[in-house]
Amino acid sequence: MKIEQLDDVDFSRDEGSNENQIVRVDAKRALVGAGARVLFYPTLLYNVLRNKIEAEFRWWDQVDEFLLLGAVPFPKDVPRLKKLGVGGVITLNEPYETLVPSSLYQAHEIDHLVIPTRDYLFAPSLEDISRAVQFIHQNACDGKTTYVHCKAGRGRSTTIVLCYLVEYKHMTPAIALDYVRSRRPRVLLAPSQWKAVQKYSKSRPSPSVASPTSTLTPYSPSRDAVLITHADLEGYHNACDAGMQLAVVAKVRKAKPMIARLSCLFASIKVSGSSVPPIRRLPISEARAC
Repeated sequence: MKIEQLDDVDFSRDEGSNENQIVRVDAKRALVGAGARVLFYPTLLYNVLRNKIEAEFRWWDQVDEFLLLGAVPFPKDVPRLKKLGVGGVITLNEPYETLVPSSLYQAHEIDHLVIPTRDYLFAPSLEDISRAVQFIHQNACDGKTTYVHCKAGRGRSTTIVLCYLVEYKHMTPAIALDYVRSRRPRVLLAPSQWKAVQKYSKSRPSPSVASPTSTLTPYSPSRDAVLITHADLEGYHNACDAGMQLAVVAKVRKAKPMIARLSCLFASIKVSGSSVPPIRRLPISEARAC
């Protein structure tokens, strides 16, 4: 039996054909769901062992200032997450693979957003992705970190993180994926999950892209402008300032005090026959502004 994704179904066919396609998709979901249940605890144990043995096999990784991506947490991890500043958790596990109840998160004053998504071959809906992205953004604006997880922190949770980077860090899906892989190398998306990221990206209003010439520094003959670039603001970015624009601000020119001007004038005059030692000329690197 050939199994097809529901998204790939051609609904221009007759009604009987569409029903056959839906039956195939339902069969696929049931088959994958049964396999995921069987493999949950063996794969979870495998991940725990690797986390104990391999130092680089971390349970979670920091992707952004207020964003963590990782595997399913245990109850003992909740206090640790709270100490890391986590104020929200997004769970993409189905009920059978969820190890921490919402009540435990709430006891530690952590908001919990649950988006049950089947493992391996499936992705959250665009509506659920949007809810999760706004959840992360709101927490970031409040100075809280969000922990996004599925079972292993590879596919379902990565889908949400990529969409957040596309939405609020203005990355393309490909650049976002490369960036997340640099932070957590073992991420791996199923075709349907990557397709969901691309669909989400296309559904967002594209940010204005500066032309190559616009990155050049404008010439100011009077030198009366202070020009600030994005590089100058490196390290000072706030997730809530994504919509703000840089501006050219006029620099107030202060007149030099008369005494300072005269001292510069007298310092440049050589007096011959005087007992005063000649003024030592400073190297260019030590020149003082008058």
